[in-house]
Amino acid sequence: MSRLEEVLGQIGSVVWGPYLLIPLLLGTGLYLTIRLGGLQFRTLGAALRLGLLRRKDVGAEGDISQFQALTTALAATVGTGNIVGVATAIGIGGPGALFWMWVTGLLGMASKYSEAFLAVRFRTTDAAGEKSGGPQYYLERAINNKAGKVLALTFAVFATIACFGIGNMTQGNSIATNLEHSFGVPVVVTGVVLTLLAFVVLVGGIKSIGRVTAALVPIMIVFYVLSALYILAVNVQALPGAFAQIFTDAFTGTSAVGGFAGSAIIIAVQYGVARGIFSNESGMGSAAIAAAAAKTTHPVRQGLVSMTQTFIDTIIVVSCTGLVIITTGVWSEVDAAGEQISAAIMTGEAFTHGLPGEWGHWVVTIGLALFAFSTILGWSYYGERNVERLIGRRAVMPFRVIFSLVVFVGCTVQLGVVWNFSDVMNGLMALPNLIGLLVLSGLIVRETRHYLRNDPTLAASKEEIEAFMAGQPGWADWKAGDLVGSSRSGGGGD
Repeated sequence: MSRLEEVLGQIGSVVWGPYLLIPLLLGTGLYLTIRLGGLQFRTLGAALRLGLLRRKDVGAEGDISQFQALTTALAATVGTGNIVGVATAIGIGGPGALFWMWVTGLLGMASKYSEAFLAVRFRTTDAAGEKSGGPQYYLERAINNKAGKVLALTFAVFATIACFGIGNMTQGNSIATNLEHSFGVPVVVTGVVLTLLAFVVLVGGIKSIGRVTAALVPIMIVFYVLSALYILAVNVQALPGAFAQIFTDAFTGTSAVGGFAGSAIIIAVQYGVARGIFSNESGMGSAAIAAAAAKTTHPVRQGLVSMTQTFIDTIIVVSCTGLVIITTGVWSEVDAAGEQISAAIMTGEAFTHGLPGEWGHWVVTIGLALFAFSTILGWSYYGERNVERLIGRRAVMPFRVIFSLVVFVGCTVQLGVVWNFSDVMNGLMALPNLIGLLVLSGLIVRETRHYLRNDPTLAASKEEIEAFMAGQPGWADWKAGDLVGSSRSGGGGD
């Protein structure tokens, strides 16, 4: 097992290294940002109003509201990456890594918009009457050749495998380990409770998941962010220095401080980008699966709402974690053995420094438990949609049962191999999706421009949208729930 763990770690270092996935993810985000004219900056306000305030499109087709689709995607992404992942990036790459996490998030918003747009644009209705979409469908239907089918099936296979790792066992293990450490709860007890809770929610499908995440996600994010803001307010005098260090170290690397080993600029970039992507999943294609279920009057509208998920995840939650770690100075502290504090407990130590008594560890433990459990719910839906794509609707309920039982396994066993395996699968599922985004960029840009030219503030009614979309390629097919896209109507990607 140790040899397998080592081999998987080596494969993961190549997949997530500076020569494959990192430049492809950053490059795709930058390319789409340029082609879409900085869409994420121009439309962020309108997208936040639609997703968080209006929350739904009146009279739209779909299974869950736009807000529930957003919270389901947030549930799957706001997890251990926002707590442990940030600490890992800063612990190894220094404060400058946070800058590169921001860059990843801002560029990733264009990728997140594009994949969510395509997921809704090429979604279909399954045998149970539910909307189904994501890279496992749009890669085949939009590209519309053998290469597209290979990309779609490749994504579906890797996503199905990945959901049991990063979306299940690793999350359950994080909850069980932290509850045992902070409150003395036996891991077996945590495993049984989580398994039952997961099954009760998952057996109801996306509508049940949407209701739970819509109630849970806002509470957990506000709870965590307010605690972080309190610490930053108490340490407000340290904020200017923290920002200066973040921007300076992003381009110069970090000098050795105490037990900190020091890092060159490439390390700051590598870990900042890798952990930023791990946190917000932009470009991986996973969140697009939740977007496909949304009730929306046009794919552009849901694409923009989904884009705000990356902003909330990285620019808000990740920033809070990173700034608390830096302003409290924990990132450069050492333990009794003279070693740097491990990433697993770094965030907890930072919150303990900033909050009275033992509140810090409690906040981080409770926050991690809520974040990780919501990730289990979100990824279960991603997994079942890909299982449906590969096997059919009949496999969905057995998958939900198996997925729930595997949560118990994750809570009660050591997961070194699973962590490394999950990293590899996450990277491999991103590759076909990123290729597809580049191939379909012409279609994305063309249809996005047409919509925003007629509705730049996302305030148009269903009737107004019908009027300016009449006669557009693929519009009638999309309304009918068909998978026929622009590539089948004379307007394929270029």
